[in-house]
Amino acid sequence: MRLTKSLGLLAAAVAFTASTAALAAPTFINILTGGTSGVYYPIGVALSQQYNKIDGARTSVQATKASVENLNLLQAGRGELAFSLGDSVADAWNGVEDAGFKAPLKRLRAIAGTYNNYIQVVASAESGIKTLEDLKGKRISVGAPKSGTELNARAIFKAAGLDYKDMGRVEFLPYAESVELIKNRQLDATLQSSGLGMAAIRDLASTMPVTFVEIPAAVVEKIESDAYQAGVIPAGTYDGQDADVPTVAITNILVTHEKVSDEVAYQMTKLMFDNLSALGNAHSAAKDIKLENATKNLPIPLHPGAERFYKEAGVLQ
Repeated sequence: MRLTKSLGLLAAAVAFTASTAALAAPTFINILTGGTSGVYYPIGVALSQQYNKIDGARTSVQATKASVENLNLLQAGRGELAFSLGDSVADAWNGVEDAGFKAPLKRLRAIAGTYNNYIQVVASAESGIKTLEDLKGKRISVGAPKSGTELNARAIFKAAGLDYKDMGRVEFLPYAESVELIKNRQLDATLQSSGLGMAAIRDLASTMPVTFVEIPAAVVEKIESDAYQAGVIPAGTYDGQDADVPTVAITNILVTHEKVSDEVAYQMTKLMFDNLSALGNAHSAAKDIKLENATKNLPIPLHPGAERFYKEAGVLQ
């Protein structure tokens, strides 16, 4: 009898220990961003600081090649939250191979639509580039191969009747490297997709005279994607930029995957919107994140945890 009772107590103790260990297991939240000189990275760092408030959370921020790489990593379960351009999210969901997705990424789920990226075509003043047509024969960088930026470049050049073969040289480099080559007179221009006030372009504009090249609304209308909308880089965004610059705007989306628990997705969504001022302090682009826009025009399903938050907030019925 005593032996049976002892065994029972031992079994109960083992079960309690196991359940306690399970409850104490850390919740890993790896945030996939972009290059450290871009906008995704500082906002990702600000988010990680808020997510440390989640019980048992262990957060990390990973610098990546941004949209396309981020979405493929999420599908593989190698991250819990990622930044991506809206057109890349749509291509991932549909499995557009030419955009870098070998098959449809159906594990992806949306957390929120956030701020817009703006296509920023910047040229050294001495290059003489003032229009998209002037890029012919010039040396340009268009972002890492099959990155969100590079896919944007392809779409815009096609709509403008241009092709990479029209350029004198095309480099596939991220923000900081592109800017350094322009400074060193080894490139004439770069096309970058980013939030306004991006650090690398601020650095370039403060170092040497530059020209911001317009992308006319007529070109935007020819792009075969609803993700691309006419936008404006407001005057004064960068040193020496004295006039508004018509361009393309594309919504950024925060994406997770279906294996992230409903509670964690709920907390990630809530903590972001409860702390927008902290994100805005990390980068001014985040000041454009609005709760009322978070669920609009998303090309993938909302995560149930995020959906719960939006219902509580009155954004969804």
